[in-house]
Amino acid sequence: MKIPICFLGTSQAVPTARRNHTAMLLQYKDENILVDCGEGTQRQFRKAGLNPCRLTRILITHWHGDHILGLPGLLQTLALNGYNKTLRIYGPRGTRQYAELMFRLFVFRGKIKYEIHEVESGKVFETDDFYIEAMPMIHGAPCLAYSFVEKDKRRINKEKLKKLKLPNTRLIKELQQGRDIELHGKKISAKDITYMQKGKKISFILDTALNENAYRIAKDSDILICEATYTKKEKELAADYKHLTAEQSAQIAKKANAKKLILTHISQRYENKEKHILIEAKKIFQNASIAEDLDNIEV
Repeated sequence: MKIPICFLGTSQAVPTARRNHTAMLLQYKDENILVDCGEGTQRQFRKAGLNPCRLTRILITHWHGDHILGLPGLLQTLALNGYNKTLRIYGPRGTRQYAELMFRLFVFRGKIKYEIHEVESGKVFETDDFYIEAMPMIHGAPCLAYSFVEKDKRRINKEKLKKLKLPNTRLIKELQQGRDIELHGKKISAKDITYMQKGKKISFILDTALNENAYRIAKDSDILICEATYTKKEKELAADYKHLTAEQSAQIAKKANAKKLILTHISQRYENKEKHILIEAKKIFQNASIAEDLDNIEV
């Protein structure tokens, strides 16, 4: 199945007329997972034609303002619109303290149910279909990168199944679970009728200096969504603020064997000059593009 991703915001710390603060929405079956929630994110939901009340989880990379200042408004909108789920919020060390402080600072009308989960490294949560993993990055605050990893699925070869003319769905379910069956006294091997479909992997790396964990979290990604705040001309500035250049983002994609690189978190200095970022990245990793606000892709 296709996995839709909407880029709700693609700017760096200062938004521009074209780019809102960082936020991305990944949809998978009944899950709607928001990665970061910069200022104005709830309005971006409206512009994208998306319903924020379908949200199930929020992944916070770190607690710098351009990644979290949209949370109070979004949470109040959910409360005012009868949000009836439990919103699960995940983030790095300090998330519980910051979230509770936020709830004390703002007078919310209405209430929603929520859970706060502080994350160090490894699997953040897991379902039957996928899991989210995290790894620490290097930034001016505790910071995480995340990967959405769809699990491999056993599929049945429809042509071979048709020839078998199985009398009931129980036998089909046995094959789907990888178990051999018996039909008319003859053994049917599951491995002869089924195949494994590789799951998809989408990685999110935002706000970090170059580090080994960036290569690890991005390894074999179908899509790597990565910050490219600066070009290599500003590499000293990037190092000072612990950000990536477009060249470094491309190096991560290449070394990690990613299939596609999408660059985001673009500094205001490149407004209408994003081509310099893209040219730099493509010299190292050809299958690269730059996200624009409200872009939609399917993986």
